[in-house]
Amino acid sequence: VPVPVPVLVLGLVLVLGGRAGGGGGCQLPAEWRPLSEGCRAELAAIIVYARVLALHPDPYGAYNYLPWQRGPPGGPQQGAGDLFYSAEIELLCDQAWGSMLEVPAGSRLNLTGLGYFSCHSHTVMQGYAYFFFLRMDENYILLPHGVNFQEAIFPDTQENRRMFASLFQFSNCSQAQHVLSFSSDWEIQEDNRLMCSSVQKALFEEEDRVKKLQQKVAALEKRNKQLRERVKKVKRSLRQARKNSRHMELVNRKLSEKLSSAGGQIPYINSLKQENSHSTYLKV
Repeated sequence: VPVPVPVLVLGLVLVLGGRAGGGGGCQLPAEWRPLSEGCRAELAAIIVYARVLALHPDPYGAYNYLPWQRGPPGGPQQGAGDLFYSAEIELLCDQAWGSMLEVPAGSRLNLTGLGYFSCHSHTVMQGYAYFFFLRMDENYILLPHGVNFQEAIFPDTQENRRMFASLFQFSNCSQAQHVLSFSSDWEIQEDNRLMCSSVQKALFEEEDRVKKLQQKVAALEKRNKQLRERVKKVKRSLRQARKNSRHMELVNRKLSEKLSSAGGQIPYINSLKQENSHSTYLKV
């Protein structure tokens, strides 16, 4: 049984993981929104109420690795130590309503993917009971199901019993007398509750629609800016054309004035030529 890792070591792992994983190693998707436990319970594949019987160290593998571990799964752990482990659990009740797991209360299962990771942790202690959100991979391996990148393991507390009370049939639970201690107002709340997953889906669809509209508005604003620039260029060209036209009119007017003044002097020049030619003839 591995010794629980001290908080200081866990903090060091988180810091190193954040540095080794880069700036976006622990960032959530841009469209991420927090979900309540009740809403996420509707989306979880498997929900069980179980006690941890034993813990076993897990080697470095497909589900147990840190960002700075670049070696292939099954290779050396590269200093991971006892960060990763699996748990043997015993179901205290039948699985929750709608779960994909078809095993009765009292069944024992192996759960892997536990331990201290760079951006989150799935941790349990031997001898304690928990509510688990689980999923099963293609190899039928049970793993924590962190719906919406949030917590997948809930300790056995009064508040969590109240939270998940409507999901279990308690008549065949080995600890029914403890789990059934919830108030009637919770029953009323459960009877009147909305389907959180449907509401969340509608909210996401509305946010997606708003996002697309914002993108269309941005595209239209960009197009409008381009058209305004074109109009400015056309106006500038029109002003230049008008300026050139006025300049040409001024040049033509000045040229016409010069031609007019030159045309008035032509008869005088012709008379001088005639007089000179006549005098020359007399002399001869």
